[in-house]
Amino acid sequence: MQPIELNKRIDTLDYLRGFALLGIILVNIPALLWIEPPNTSVDIAYNRCLMLFVEGKFFSIFSFLFGVGFYIFISRAKAKNEKAYLLFIRRIIILLLIGLVHFYFQPGEALTVYAIFGLIALPFYKVRKEINITIGLILLAVTAYYGIKIAMPFPLILLGLAAGQYRIFEKINDNRRSIFIFTIIMFFISIGGLLYQWHYVPEAMVNVDNLTKVEFTEHVTNIEKFSLIGLQFSPFVSAFYVGLLILLLQHPVCQALLSPLKNYGRMALTNYLGQTALILLIGNAFHLIGNIRFIQSFWICIGIYIFQLLFSKIWLKFFRFGPFEWLWRMGTYFTIPSLRNSSKK
Repeated sequence: MQPIELNKRIDTLDYLRGFALLGIILVNIPALLWIEPPNTSVDIAYNRCLMLFVEGKFFSIFSFLFGVGFYIFISRAKAKNEKAYLLFIRRIIILLLIGLVHFYFQPGEALTVYAIFGLIALPFYKVRKEINITIGLILLAVTAYYGIKIAMPFPLILLGLAAGQYRIFEKINDNRRSIFIFTIIMFFISIGGLLYQWHYVPEAMVNVDNLTKVEFTEHVTNIEKFSLIGLQFSPFVSAFYVGLLILLLQHPVCQALLSPLKNYGRMALTNYLGQTALILLIGNAFHLIGNIRFIQSFWICIGIYIFQLLFSKIWLKFFRFGPFEWLWRMGTYFTIPSLRNSSKK
Protein backbone atom coordinates (compact mmCIF):
# COMPACT_ATOMS: atom_id res chain seq x y z
CA MET A 1 0.00 0.00 0.00
CA GLN A 2 1.23 3.47 -0.84
CA PRO A 3 1.86 5.79 2.10
CA ILE A 4 -0.89 8.24 2.99
CA GLU A 5 -0.17 11.78 1.83
CA LEU A 6 -0.73 13.72 5.03
CA ASN A 7 -1.86 17.14 3.83
CA LYS A 8 -2.24 17.15 0.05
CA ARG A 9 -5.80 17.84 -1.09
CA ILE A 10 -7.26 15.62 -3.76
CA ASP A 11 -8.47 18.22 -6.26
CA THR A 12 -10.88 15.86 -8.01
CA LEU A 13 -12.92 15.57 -4.82
CA ASP A 14 -13.23 19.35 -4.60
CA TYR A 15 -14.45 19.53 -8.20
CA LEU A 16 -17.02 16.82 -7.47
CA ARG A 17 -18.23 18.55 -4.29
CA GLY A 18 -18.63 21.78 -6.22
CA PHE A 19 -20.52 19.97 -8.96
CA ALA A 20 -22.84 18.33 -6.41
CA LEU A 21 -23.65 21.74 -4.90
CA LEU A 22 -24.91 22.93 -8.30
CA GLY A 23 -27.63 20.30 -8.29
CA ILE A 24 -28.58 20.37 -4.62
CA ILE A 25 -29.79 23.97 -4.66
CA LEU A 26 -32.11 23.24 -7.61
CA VAL A 27 -33.92 20.60 -5.57
CA ASN A 28 -33.99 22.57 -2.30
CA ILE A 29 -35.24 25.93 -3.53
CA PRO A 30 -38.89 24.99 -4.31
CA ALA A 31 -39.59 23.97 -0.70
CA LEU A 32 -37.74 26.96 0.77
CA LEU A 33 -39.73 29.44 -1.34
CA TRP A 34 -43.02 27.53 -1.01
CA ILE A 35 -43.40 27.20 -4.77
CA GLU A 36 -46.78 25.90 -5.92
CA PRO A 37 -46.90 22.76 -8.12
CA PRO A 38 -46.15 23.61 -11.77
CA ASN A 39 -49.21 24.64 -13.80
CA THR A 40 -47.74 26.11 -16.99
CA SER A 41 -46.07 24.26 -19.85
CA VAL A 42 -42.66 25.85 -19.10
CA ASP A 43 -42.86 25.05 -15.38
CA ILE A 44 -43.98 21.49 -16.09
CA ALA A 45 -41.12 20.93 -18.56
CA TYR A 46 -38.59 22.35 -16.08
CA ASN A 47 -39.95 20.25 -13.22
CA ARG A 48 -39.73 17.12 -15.38
CA CYS A 49 -36.09 17.92 -16.14
CA LEU A 50 -35.44 18.21 -12.41
CA MET A 51 -37.11 14.87 -11.74
CA LEU A 52 -35.25 13.14 -14.55
CA PHE A 53 -31.73 14.56 -14.23
CA VAL A 54 -31.38 16.17 -10.79
CA GLU A 55 -33.70 14.78 -8.11
CA GLY A 56 -31.87 12.13 -6.05
CA LYS A 57 -28.74 12.33 -8.21
CA PHE A 58 -26.72 15.06 -6.53
CA PHE A 59 -27.45 14.11 -2.94
CA SER A 60 -26.19 10.63 -3.90
CA ILE A 61 -22.92 12.15 -5.08
CA PHE A 62 -22.58 14.16 -1.87
CA SER A 63 -23.29 11.07 0.28
CA PHE A 64 -20.65 9.08 -1.59
CA LEU A 65 -18.12 11.90 -1.24
CA PHE A 66 -18.85 12.09 2.49
CA GLY A 67 -17.75 8.45 2.73
CA VAL A 68 -14.55 9.14 0.79
CA GLY A 69 -13.78 12.12 3.03
CA PHE A 70 -14.52 10.00 6.11
CA TYR A 71 -11.86 7.48 5.06
CA ILE A 72 -9.27 10.14 4.16
CA PHE A 73 -9.77 12.05 7.44
CA ILE A 74 -9.27 9.02 9.68
CA SER A 75 -6.41 7.61 7.60
CA ARG A 76 -4.47 10.87 7.67
CA ALA A 77 -5.12 11.37 11.38
CA LYS A 78 -3.83 7.85 12.10
CA ALA A 79 -0.77 8.46 9.91
CA LYS A 80 0.01 11.53 12.05
CA ASN A 81 -0.38 9.43 15.21
CA GLU A 82 -3.37 11.50 16.27
CA LYS A 83 -6.42 10.17 18.12
CA ALA A 84 -8.22 9.57 14.85
CA TYR A 85 -11.50 8.13 16.14
CA LEU A 86 -11.89 10.77 18.85
CA LEU A 87 -11.26 13.52 16.31
CA PHE A 88 -13.75 12.00 13.90
CA ILE A 89 -16.43 11.74 16.59
CA ARG A 90 -15.87 15.38 17.53
CA ARG A 91 -16.09 16.31 13.88
CA ILE A 92 -19.37 14.43 13.49
CA ILE A 93 -20.88 15.94 16.65
CA ILE A 94 -20.10 19.46 15.38
CA LEU A 95 -21.63 18.57 12.01
CA LEU A 96 -24.74 17.31 13.81
CA LEU A 97 -25.05 20.54 15.81
CA ILE A 98 -24.66 22.66 12.66
CA GLY A 99 -27.22 20.44 10.95
CA LEU A 100 -29.74 20.81 13.77
CA VAL A 101 -29.54 24.60 13.55
CA HIS A 102 -29.77 24.40 9.76
CA PHE A 103 -32.80 22.09 10.07
CA TYR A 104 -34.75 24.95 11.67
CA PHE A 105 -34.45 26.90 8.42
CA GLN A 106 -34.29 23.99 5.95
CA PRO A 107 -36.23 20.89 7.11
CA GLY A 108 -34.91 18.93 4.12
CA GLU A 109 -31.27 19.50 5.04
CA ALA A 110 -28.74 16.64 4.88
CA LEU A 111 -26.06 17.39 7.50
CA THR A 112 -27.91 15.70 10.36
CA VAL A 113 -28.43 12.61 8.21
CA TYR A 114 -24.72 12.47 7.32
CA ALA A 115 -23.73 12.93 10.96
CA ILE A 116 -25.96 10.08 12.17
CA PHE A 117 -24.96 7.68 9.41
CA GLY A 118 -21.31 8.75 9.75
CA LEU A 119 -21.30 7.56 13.37
CA ILE A 120 -23.03 4.31 12.40
CA ALA A 121 -20.45 3.77 9.64
CA LEU A 122 -17.44 4.38 11.91
CA PRO A 123 -16.89 0.68 12.81
CA PHE A 124 -16.76 -0.15 9.10
CA TYR A 125 -13.47 1.72 8.77
CA LYS A 126 -11.72 -1.42 10.04
CA VAL A 127 -13.76 -3.75 7.82
CA ARG A 128 -12.13 -5.10 4.64
CA LYS A 129 -12.86 -3.09 1.52
CA GLU A 130 -14.38 -6.10 -0.28
CA ILE A 131 -16.92 -6.49 2.52
CA ASN A 132 -17.71 -2.76 2.62
CA ILE A 133 -18.37 -2.58 -1.09
CA THR A 134 -20.53 -5.73 -0.98
CA ILE A 135 -22.63 -4.49 1.96
CA GLY A 136 -22.87 -1.05 0.39
CA LEU A 137 -24.11 -2.38 -2.95
CA ILE A 138 -26.67 -4.72 -1.37
CA LEU A 139 -28.07 -2.04 0.95
CA LEU A 140 -28.13 0.52 -1.88
CA ALA A 141 -30.02 -1.91 -4.11
CA VAL A 142 -32.60 -2.56 -1.37
CA THR A 143 -33.11 1.08 -0.32
CA ALA A 144 -33.26 2.32 -3.92
CA TYR A 145 -35.62 -0.45 -5.08
CA TYR A 146 -38.10 0.28 -2.30
CA GLY A 147 -37.63 4.05 -2.57
CA ILE A 148 -36.32 4.50 1.00
CA LYS A 149 -34.59 7.78 0.22
CA ILE A 150 -33.82 8.70 3.84
CA ALA A 151 -31.76 5.50 4.24
CA MET A 152 -29.84 5.67 0.95
CA PRO A 153 -26.99 7.86 2.28
CA PHE A 154 -25.74 5.04 4.54
CA PRO A 155 -24.87 2.55 1.76
CA LEU A 156 -23.52 5.42 -0.34
CA ILE A 157 -21.25 6.42 2.56
CA LEU A 158 -20.06 2.80 2.77
CA LEU A 159 -19.32 2.80 -0.96
CA GLY A 160 -17.40 6.07 -0.56
CA LEU A 161 -15.45 4.49 2.30
CA ALA A 162 -14.65 1.51 0.08
CA ALA A 163 -13.56 3.86 -2.74
CA GLY A 164 -11.20 5.47 -0.25
CA GLN A 165 -9.86 2.07 0.79
CA TYR A 166 -9.23 1.21 -2.86
CA ARG A 167 -7.44 4.60 -3.24
CA ILE A 168 -9.44 5.28 -6.41
CA PHE A 169 -9.12 9.06 -6.29
CA GLU A 170 -5.41 8.88 -5.58
CA LYS A 171 -4.73 6.58 -8.53
CA ILE A 172 -6.97 8.02 -11.25
CA ASN A 173 -4.21 8.04 -13.89
CA ASP A 174 -3.59 4.33 -13.30
CA ASN A 175 -7.28 3.53 -13.66
CA ARG A 176 -8.32 5.74 -16.59
CA ARG A 177 -9.33 2.81 -18.78
CA SER A 178 -11.39 1.20 -16.01
CA ILE A 179 -13.07 4.52 -15.21
CA PHE A 180 -13.87 5.03 -18.89
CA ILE A 181 -15.47 1.58 -19.21
CA PHE A 182 -17.37 2.08 -15.94
CA THR A 183 -18.68 5.45 -17.15
CA ILE A 184 -19.85 4.00 -20.49
CA ILE A 185 -21.71 1.20 -18.70
CA MET A 186 -23.35 3.68 -16.31
CA PHE A 187 -24.32 5.85 -19.29
CA PHE A 188 -26.24 3.08 -21.05
CA ILE A 189 -27.94 1.94 -17.83
CA SER A 190 -28.88 5.56 -17.12
CA ILE A 191 -30.36 6.01 -20.60
CA GLY A 192 -32.40 2.84 -20.18
CA GLY A 193 -33.59 3.98 -16.76
CA LEU A 194 -34.55 7.45 -17.98
CA LEU A 195 -36.51 6.00 -20.91
CA TYR A 196 -38.28 3.61 -18.56
CA GLN A 197 -39.05 6.49 -16.18
CA TRP A 198 -40.37 8.64 -19.03
CA HIS A 199 -42.85 5.90 -19.88
CA TYR A 200 -44.65 6.79 -16.62
CA VAL A 201 -44.45 10.58 -16.93
CA PRO A 202 -47.73 11.96 -15.52
CA GLU A 203 -50.09 13.85 -17.78
CA ALA A 204 -49.65 17.62 -17.57
CA MET A 205 -52.32 19.96 -16.20
CA VAL A 206 -54.89 17.27 -15.44
CA ASN A 207 -58.19 18.30 -13.86
CA VAL A 208 -58.64 15.44 -11.43
CA ASP A 209 -62.30 16.36 -10.88
CA ASN A 210 -63.06 15.31 -14.46
CA LEU A 211 -61.31 11.93 -14.25
CA THR A 212 -63.09 8.62 -13.81
CA LYS A 213 -62.07 6.44 -10.90
CA VAL A 214 -59.93 4.26 -13.21
CA GLU A 215 -58.27 7.30 -14.84
CA PHE A 216 -57.58 8.89 -11.44
CA THR A 217 -56.00 5.67 -10.15
CA GLU A 218 -53.82 5.44 -13.27
CA HIS A 219 -52.78 9.08 -12.91
CA VAL A 220 -51.77 8.64 -9.25
CA THR A 221 -49.94 5.40 -10.10
CA ASN A 222 -47.96 7.16 -12.82
CA ILE A 223 -46.95 9.94 -10.41
CA GLU A 224 -45.77 7.42 -7.82
CA LYS A 225 -43.95 5.24 -10.35
CA PHE A 226 -42.32 8.22 -12.06
CA SER A 227 -40.79 9.32 -8.75
CA LEU A 228 -39.90 5.79 -7.62
CA ILE A 229 -38.19 4.79 -10.87
CA GLY A 230 -36.20 8.03 -10.79
CA LEU A 231 -34.95 7.16 -7.31
CA GLN A 232 -34.23 3.54 -8.27
CA PHE A 233 -31.98 4.58 -11.14
CA SER A 234 -30.47 7.64 -9.44
CA PRO A 235 -27.30 5.81 -8.28
CA PHE A 236 -26.53 4.84 -11.89
CA VAL A 237 -27.05 8.40 -13.15
CA SER A 238 -24.97 9.76 -10.25
CA ALA A 239 -22.18 7.29 -11.05
CA PHE A 240 -22.26 8.38 -14.69
CA TYR A 241 -22.01 12.05 -13.67
CA VAL A 242 -19.03 11.28 -11.41
CA GLY A 243 -17.25 9.16 -14.01
CA LEU A 244 -17.79 11.73 -16.75
CA LEU A 245 -16.50 14.60 -14.62
CA ILE A 246 -13.41 12.62 -13.60
CA LEU A 247 -12.64 11.86 -17.25
CA LEU A 248 -13.17 15.49 -18.30
CA LEU A 249 -10.79 16.65 -15.57
CA GLN A 250 -7.98 14.62 -17.14
CA HIS A 251 -7.88 17.14 -19.98
CA PRO A 252 -6.23 20.52 -19.25
CA VAL A 253 -8.76 22.54 -21.25
CA CYS A 254 -11.74 20.98 -19.44
CA GLN A 255 -9.96 21.36 -16.13
CA ALA A 256 -9.47 25.08 -16.79
CA LEU A 257 -13.11 25.54 -17.83
CA LEU A 258 -14.34 23.72 -14.74
CA SER A 259 -11.84 25.36 -12.36
CA PRO A 260 -14.48 27.51 -10.56
CA LEU A 261 -15.94 24.27 -9.19
CA LYS A 262 -12.70 23.53 -7.33
CA ASN A 263 -12.92 26.50 -4.96
CA TYR A 264 -16.68 26.06 -4.73
CA GLY A 265 -16.10 22.50 -3.51
CA ARG A 266 -13.31 23.44 -1.14
CA MET A 267 -15.87 25.56 0.71
CA ALA A 268 -18.67 23.00 0.36
CA LEU A 269 -20.01 23.34 3.92
CA THR A 270 -20.00 27.15 3.81
CA ASN A 271 -21.61 27.21 0.37
CA TYR A 272 -24.23 24.59 1.25
CA LEU A 273 -25.34 26.60 4.29
CA GLY A 274 -24.96 29.78 2.27
CA GLN A 275 -27.40 28.52 -0.35
CA THR A 276 -30.14 28.28 2.27
CA ALA A 277 -29.28 31.70 3.71
CA LEU A 278 -29.26 33.40 0.30
CA ILE A 279 -32.51 31.76 -0.84
CA LEU A 280 -34.33 32.85 2.32
CA LEU A 281 -32.76 36.31 2.22
CA ILE A 282 -33.80 36.85 -1.41
CA GLY A 283 -37.22 35.31 -0.82
CA ASN A 284 -38.01 37.57 2.13
CA ALA A 285 -36.38 40.72 0.74
CA PHE A 286 -38.33 40.58 -2.52
CA HIS A 287 -41.50 38.95 -1.12
CA LEU A 288 -41.03 35.89 -3.32
CA ILE A 289 -42.09 33.22 -0.83
CA GLY A 290 -45.26 31.65 -2.19
CA ASN A 291 -45.23 34.12 -5.10
CA ILE A 292 -42.82 32.57 -7.56
CA ARG A 293 -42.95 29.96 -10.31
CA PHE A 294 -40.68 26.96 -10.81
CA ILE A 295 -38.77 28.35 -13.77
CA GLN A 296 -38.21 31.65 -11.96
CA SER A 297 -36.49 29.77 -9.15
CA PHE A 298 -33.94 28.56 -11.69
CA TRP A 299 -32.81 32.12 -12.40
CA ILE A 300 -32.40 32.75 -8.67
CA CYS A 301 -30.15 29.67 -8.55
CA ILE A 302 -28.08 31.04 -11.44
CA GLY A 303 -27.58 34.28 -9.54
CA ILE A 304 -26.56 32.39 -6.39
CA TYR A 305 -24.12 30.27 -8.44
CA ILE A 306 -22.41 33.37 -9.81
CA PHE A 307 -22.20 35.04 -6.40
CA GLN A 308 -20.90 31.96 -4.56
CA LEU A 309 -18.41 30.97 -7.26
CA LEU A 310 -16.90 34.46 -7.23
CA PHE A 311 -17.01 34.66 -3.43
CA SER A 312 -15.25 31.28 -3.09
CA LYS A 313 -12.50 32.28 -5.50
CA ILE A 314 -11.87 35.63 -3.80
CA TRP A 315 -12.09 34.23 -0.26
CA LEU A 316 -9.57 31.44 -0.91
CA LYS A 317 -7.09 33.94 -2.33
CA PHE A 318 -6.71 35.31 1.18
CA PHE A 319 -7.77 32.49 3.47
CA ARG A 320 -6.92 28.80 3.83
CA PHE A 321 -10.43 27.60 4.72
CA GLY A 322 -14.01 28.67 4.23
CA PRO A 323 -15.62 30.33 7.30
CA PHE A 324 -17.57 27.27 8.42
CA GLU A 325 -14.74 24.90 7.45
CA TRP A 326 -12.49 26.92 9.76
CA LEU A 327 -14.98 26.72 12.64
CA TRP A 328 -15.46 23.00 11.98
CA ARG A 329 -11.71 22.45 12.10
CA MET A 330 -11.40 24.53 15.28
CA GLY A 331 -14.01 22.43 17.06
CA THR A 332 -12.49 19.18 15.81
CA TYR A 333 -8.93 19.86 16.99
CA PHE A 334 -9.66 22.20 19.94
CA THR A 335 -7.17 24.67 18.49
CA ILE A 336 -7.45 27.89 16.53
CA PRO A 337 -5.95 27.14 13.10
CA SER A 338 -4.35 29.90 11.10
CA LEU A 339 -6.99 31.25 8.74
CA ARG A 340 -5.02 33.61 6.52
CA ASN A 341 -2.91 32.28 3.69
CA SER A 342 0.81 32.56 4.34
CA SER A 343 2.38 35.40 2.37
CA LYS A 344 4.39 34.09 -0.52
CA LYS A 345 7.98 35.13 -0.74
